[in-house]
Amino acid sequence: MSNNGLRLVWVYPDLLSTYGDQGNALVVERRARQRGLDVQRVDVRSDQPVPTSGDIYLIGGGEDRPQRLAAERLRRDGGLSRAASNGAIIFSVCAGYQILGHEFVNDLGEREAGLGLLDVVSTRGEGARCVGDVLADIDPHLGLPPLTGFENHQGVTHLGPTARPFARVQFGRGNGTGDGTEGAYNDTVFGTYMHGPVMARNPQIADLMLKLALDVNALPPTDDRWYDALRAERIASATQPA
Repeated sequence: MSNNGLRLVWVYPDLLSTYGDQGNALVVERRARQRGLDVQRVDVRSDQPVPTSGDIYLIGGGEDRPQRLAAERLRRDGGLSRAASNGAIIFSVCAGYQILGHEFVNDLGEREAGLGLLDVVSTRGEGARCVGDVLADIDPHLGLPPLTGFENHQGVTHLGPTARPFARVQFGRGNGTGDGTEGAYNDTVFGTYMHGPVMARNPQIADLMLKLALDVNALPPTDDRWYDALRAERIASATQPA
């Protein structure tokens, strides 16, 4: 965190914000301000360089062609990779999650290089699309309550030896591999398939990003009654028989 406050970077909203994932940036910003933190939010479009001085970087989901364009520009720009090398916190969703891996299948049916910030490889599933509410248990090392979200993807993401599953599903498909994993993380880089937006459903994830950026173990409490009501509603929906 700089002397000018917490710097929150929302990456490529013009390409990777198809499913309302900008809500994650709004939630992180709001929960920081509720704790009296000075927050500078920077929205970086795909024709702009990604700054390397951010504290938290958020990347959303998108359609196949915008995903390919985003990957090409992020590789060429190099700013996000340099920020990761500097220890920045990166949280990615769906298409953004795949981009952070080693490779994914693009809209042309070709293998597209990712940024290699997560030890994962994404392919295209042959079966039914993964769509619906998800309930999962987040890795106990992260100290977070169960994950609720909405998945909508054809991708199948395989984790390599240095990637830890972000969560393990109770209901839903997650990474689509059949092994019960959902998302991945390594150190300060996180990926998930969960929309919702995921941080509106799971504000504790936003708090985790803040704690990592601030290097603290706890934050002052906030009024979470609205979030708790939303979580209870969506968890009940996920667990109801189809």
